[in-house]
Amino acid sequence: MKWKRLPLGPLQTNCYCLWNDKKECVIFDPGEEAGKLINWLNNNQLKPLGILLTHAHFDHIGAVDKVREAFDIPLYVHEKEAKWLLDPSLNGSQRFGMSELLRLKPADYILTNEKTLSLGDFRFDLYETPGHSPGSISYYYEEERIVFAGDTLFMGSIGRTDLPGGNHNELLKSIHDHLLTLPEDTIVLSGHGPETTIGNEMDSNPFLNGF
Repeated sequence: MKWKRLPLGPLQTNCYCLWNDKKECVIFDPGEEAGKLINWLNNNQLKPLGILLTHAHFDHIGAVDKVREAFDIPLYVHEKEAKWLLDPSLNGSQRFGMSELLRLKPADYILTNEKTLSLGDFRFDLYETPGHSPGSISYYYEEERIVFAGDTLFMGSIGRTDLPGGNHNELLKSIHDHLLTLPEDTIVLSGHGPETTIGNEMDSNPFLNGF
């Protein structure tokens, strides 16, 4: 199993691709530069099975429609942010003055209280990790000990909570209850910046000390 981090768009939002030996792949958070992402997938002869969103802020969804149309694949999002895809005032593209207001097509699958999610040979444990946004989800892939954490946890930092629906205490609780319970060697793949590990953040993240 292999994965690739692809920073896309002006905010360099991390899109991730996870693939197996059969060249089947899952895409996380295609935030911008759809053409660049599509070309990379085609050049590597990867066959996408679906798009998983950690949350629905504008910088994580900008390329969604073009990518899913190019490969005819479904989109998954948490129920609390399903409407965000359709509404620029909710997904932030209006608030931040984006040149193109984002109004996406509805998601194909709405995630509610699922504990696991399977796409082909891929099986993820789902953790609701609100705080940065109300519908934030972290996807843990136990086989490789990696967690796709979106904007919940970063190397040396945590997600911002000053946007609509954000809650600082809720974010810390999400991290403590779900992410810090994972094995310490779990690789954290964040929405921005480099990867880290659960152990590193337990030891050195100043936002988590004393929680």
